[in-house]
Amino acid sequence: MQHFGPLTAFYEAIAGDPRINATHISVYMALLQHWNLNQRENPIVISRDNIMKMAKISARHTYNKCINGLHAYGYIKYIASTNAFSGSNVYLNLVQ
Repeated sequence: MQHFGPLTAFYEAIAGDPRINATHISVYMALLQHWNLNQRENPIVISRDNIMKMAKISARHTYNKCINGLHAYGYIKYIASTNAFSGSNVYLNLVQ
């Protein structure tokens, strides 16, 4: 059975990190899936609505708290878009 390296790396990284909760994991899994479906390009261009839907999050506040937390904790590099019609850039730091 083959292992999916980025998923394994993420779970190893968060194992001892008490700041990470289930919602952070859900957002990261949505980002990882988006990255995987987009030819594993780094950075990925995301839309908030799409990631919220994939992560099963309905509140913008929760999404913003999680995406900014993942950025602050070093799991991603999040560059918010200044244009409402273009997506934000996200670099997944644990992608191998």
